[in-house]
Amino acid sequence: MKNQKNIYRIIDANLNRAREGLRVVEEVARFIWEDEKLSKGLKNLRHKLTKISQENFDQKLLLLCRDSQGDLGAKGMGFYEGKRKDVKTIVQANLRRSEEALRVLEEFGKIIKKGSAEQFKNLRFKLYTMEKEIFVSLE
Repeated sequence: MKNQKNIYRIIDANLNRAREGLRVVEEVARFIWEDEKLSKGLKNLRHKLTKISQENFDQKLLLLCRDSQGDLGAKGMGFYEGKRKDVKTIVQANLRRSEEALRVLEEFGKIIKKGSAEQFKNLRFKLYTMEKEIFVSLE
């Protein structure tokens, strides 16, 4: 059970990480760029992530396995986390954060609920496409 608990911790942390990253970019699209299409697209992606989570994982178990106080990664900011020079770097960092989290979810989802892996992969590739559209439009 301990191994499964740790896998649920990984899934919980990465669901949170992916949603948080998407939300930051969504807020930039909404309030800074005032891009309704992009804002809605990011919101839709975030909601799909939540739906996949609810359909594939026991939400109560995810919470019970969470250990925010004992999380080694919760102590302090990473080197790059404390450095943001402009909105573009905030967007880049948060897109990468979400993409990486989706990859982790894809891998560990295979252990808990095999069918979730393909869903996470599809979201990750949608996000790659959105990322390209964002940065092409910024140039």
